[in-house]
Amino acid sequence: MNIILLSGGSGKRLWPLSNDVQSKQFIRLFKNDNDEYESMLQRVYRQITSVSDAGITIATSRSQVSAIRNQLSDKVSVCIEPCRRDTFPAIALASAYLHDVQNVDMEECVIVCPVDPYVDNSYYECVKSLEAHVKKGDTNLTLMGIEPTYPSDKYGYIIPEAKDTVSTVRSFKEKPDKETAAGYLKQGALWNAGVFAFKLGYLINKVQEITGYTRYDELLENYETLEKISFDYAVVEKESSIKVVRYSGDWKDVGTWNMMAEVMADATKGDVTLDDTCENTQVVNELGIPVLCMGCHDMVIAVSGDGILVSDKERSGYMKPYVEKIAGDVHFAEKSWGTYTVINTEPEAMTVKIKLFAGNNMNYHSHNYRDEVWTVLSGEGRVVIDDKMIPVKQGDTVSAKAGVKHMIIADTDMSIIEVQMGKEISRKDKIIYESEYGKGKKK
Repeated sequence: MNIILLSGGSGKRLWPLSNDVQSKQFIRLFKNDNDEYESMLQRVYRQITSVSDAGITIATSRSQVSAIRNQLSDKVSVCIEPCRRDTFPAIALASAYLHDVQNVDMEECVIVCPVDPYVDNSYYECVKSLEAHVKKGDTNLTLMGIEPTYPSDKYGYIIPEAKDTVSTVRSFKEKPDKETAAGYLKQGALWNAGVFAFKLGYLINKVQEITGYTRYDELLENYETLEKISFDYAVVEKESSIKVVRYSGDWKDVGTWNMMAEVMADATKGDVTLDDTCENTQVVNELGIPVLCMGCHDMVIAVSGDGILVSDKERSGYMKPYVEKIAGDVHFAEKSWGTYTVINTEPEAMTVKIKLFAGNNMNYHSHNYRDEVWTVLSGEGRVVIDDKMIPVKQGDTVSAKAGVKHMIIADTDMSIIEVQMGKEISRKDKIIYESEYGKGKKK
C-alpha cells in the first residue's frame, strides 16, 4: 500500500503562527506519548506508521520541503510541485512519481489523504481497510466518508445508496446551507474527507486521458500549463464505478483557530499568564516576552514574529481576507538544517537568529547585493569562506562580503546571529553552489 499525503495550504487561517512557508501542519501544538510537542505532520506520520507499513510520499510545494525535512528528516519521499495547481495536478504528479521514480507497480494500491485531520488511530485503521476493496477490483475508486455529527455547511457530501458500512455512491453534493444538509443526513450522507483509494494504473490512465501525459518528467515539465482543478471535479464526480466506506469515529478538520483551540495539547504555550477570570481562552506565544491576559472569555490569542492575533473564537474562522491585507514577509521558517527567525529589520539591514542542528550545514552560497556577518552565540562548527575552512566557537565572528561563497557546518547544535547589510536584501539574492563540504548542497 502507498499513501500520498497532500501537504499544501497558505496558512492564512492560522496566522500569525502559519504562513506560506510555515503552514498549519508544521505548527507544534500537539503532544506525543513522551509529552513532547509535535506538529500535525509529525502526528499524522506517527499514526500512519503505527497501524501500517505503507510507503508514504508527501505531495507538496517547494517552499514546504525544508520544513518537512526538518520535522521528518529523510523518512518519507517528497514529490515537489513546481507551482500550485490544485489537488488533481498534485495527485497526478505524485502518482507518476510513484511509478517512474519509486518503481511502484500499476496494480498496487494508492490512497490519497490530507495531512491535516485531527483523529485517533481508528481513522488510519479505516484508511488501511480501503486497500482490501481496491485489491478486490470490483470498483475503480473507493472513498472514505465521515459520519456527520451535525448538518454542516462547511463540507461537501457523499450520498450513498445505502447506510451500510460499505456502499456504492449515488451522488455528490456541494457545500449546502444547513437546512439542506439536514436533509442529506436523513439519507445517510457522509462528509467528503478527501480520502481516495485506487490502483495506480487506474489513475495513470486517467491522467493520460485528461492531460495527455503519463510520465513523471512530462508532467513536471508541463505542470504550469495543467488546469487548476480539484481531484473531486476532475475524477471522482465523473466516475460511475465508485464505493464509499463509512467512518464513524472522531474527526476534526483543524482549519481555523476555533478548531485548533479544541484539540491543542495545552491551553497556553509559551510565556503566558491568565488571570482567574479567564474562561475558555487559548493562548500561544512564540516570542520571548510575557503575555498577560485579564478577563478573557471565549478567545484565542496568538503571538509570533509575524504578528499578533486577538480574536473571539467564533470570529477567528473569518480572518482570511483580513490576513491577506496585512500579511508581510515571513519572519520564521523551518529549514532542513534548523530554524531561521527574523528579529529586526532596518532599511538596509536585517538581523536573523539561526539555529543549526548538529551534523547539518547551510548550503554553500553567495549573494550579489549584500554582506553578511555571523556571530556564534553557542556551539561549535566550521565556516567555509571561498573554499577556506575556519573552525568557530562561541564568541567568534565571521564576515562574508557580497560575491564571497560561504557556509556554516555545525559540529554541535549552534545558535548564530546573522546580520545582513546592503541596499537590496532579498531571499531571491542567493546563488547556490555544489559543495564537497558537510552534507553537500542544501535547498
